[in-house]
Amino acid sequence: MGVYFAGDYPGPPFEFLGVAHLAAIGFLIAFNLWLISFKKAGERVKRCIRWGMAIVLWGNEIAWHVWNASVGRWTIQTMLPLHLCSLLVWLSGWMLVTKSYRIYEFSYFLGIGGAIQAVLTPDLGIYGFPHFRFFQTFISHGLIITTAIYMTVVEGFRPTWKSLGRVLVGIHIYMVPVFFLNRAIGSNYLMINGKPATPSLLDFFPDWPVYILYMEGIGLLTSLLLYLPFLLQDYRSRRRISTQISP
Repeated sequence: MGVYFAGDYPGPPFEFLGVAHLAAIGFLIAFNLWLISFKKAGERVKRCIRWGMAIVLWGNEIAWHVWNASVGRWTIQTMLPLHLCSLLVWLSGWMLVTKSYRIYEFSYFLGIGGAIQAVLTPDLGIYGFPHFRFFQTFISHGLIITTAIYMTVVEGFRPTWKSLGRVLVGIHIYMVPVFFLNRAIGSNYLMINGKPATPSLLDFFPDWPVYILYMEGIGLLTSLLLYLPFLLQDYRSRRRISTQISP
């Protein structure tokens, strides 16, 4: 059993779009579709679902820290909860138990936009199925996506243009202290002080700091695509109202 928690896993490495990867994506899709069926459930059931997902999110993240410490890889340069997905694990859990709309705004735009990339192209290296790292990655990022979808479809939350504005302003304010912290401790949280050492999408962009503008462009485009369903919904609602009041 210990081999599945080993730092140097001797089993099969992660295979991009392999059977295990596709199965994990398929499970996440099925899980979200199942949760949507609780849209008309009572508040007690919904509260149990929210608390259940929050506990799994937090417990999985704690296990991630314990594992890194046990294999000698926990450092302040890599393990502080400052990357967006790490931060959103804790915030999304708090959003679930408090039904915080302000956190929802960030969870919807940043959570879905960021975590879906980690689910589709996870940086797992040697840690293929069934290593702990494989499950931890898909549980963490998968639930970040799921919590935002759940709060939207089941709990009835929705973003607005003001939400998008607050998220864009908020993330830029957040980047400033993180940038200087990176310089102080030699870290690279948010990948704003340099490109990561491992291969990534950023390798296709110019060097620092120009690639940050490309990151922001991708982030803005992703956010606009995530807002598109609500933009179309509002457009259809205005058309319907306009038709009803027309003579």
